[in-house]
Parts: sequence; structure tokens; C-alpha cells
Amino acid sequence: MIIQREQDVVPFRNRVKEYAVKIGMSLVNQTKLITAASELVRNMLKYSNGGNTVIEVVSKGRENGIRLSFIDKGPGIKDVELAMKDGYSTGRSLGLGLPGAKRLVSEFDIKSAVGKGTTVTITKWKNG
Repeated sequence: MIIQREQDVVPFRNRVKEYAVKIGMSLVNQTKLITAASELVRNMLKYSNGGNTVIEVVSKGRENGIRLSFIDKGPGIKDVELAMKDGYSTGRSLGLGLPGAKRLVSEFDIKSAVGKGTTVTITKWKNG
């Protein structure tokens, strides 16, 4: 799903919710997943004028989950380790974005190259 402007955020969130409901994810875990997804999609809009998102249902043994990928061709993140620290912000926000999103999900992966873009992949397991 391509995210190019603020108006794309709500349909994206709704799609994430549909997938989470389909696998029987609890309301609490749905809320955590959607909150993390909202933070990441807004970062993508703010820092790289949008990008692409991928929503997948994944399985590990008997456990089902939702994997979301946020792929942009923005400026990239110079220091990923620093960006993952609570309180760090390049914008005028509280700096809860990346570390806050990481705390809300089961798995979190970020790859970034300066001048090439950033890919963040998160997974929230149905029961975790």
C-alpha cells in the first residue's frame, strides 16, 4: 500500500486492523500493533514524503502474527543506534517514535542507508 499523504494513514490503519481481526488477535494486541504502525507510517511521511507499506500474515509453528514493512527512499538515518534511544528526535516530537514502536511489538528490525532510505519491519504475534 503506497503512503503519499496524511489521508492515506486511516485506510492503512483500517487495513492493519482487518488483518489483525482476521487472525483473531486480541483487542489489546491490535491496539499495540496499530499504534506502532501509526507511528512508523507518520515517520515515513514526515521524513521521506511517504513510501510503501506491506502487510502480511505470518506463522511460526502454531502462532500467527502480522508483519508490517515500511519502505522509504528518504534521506536515511545516520545513526540508527542513536535514533533508537528514548528521547532522541531530529524533529520537534518527543522522540518516542522508533523506541516506542519497538516496545509495542514482538519483533522490530530497522535497516537504513544514508541517501538511500529506510526499511522498518515489525511483527506482532497474535498472543504476544
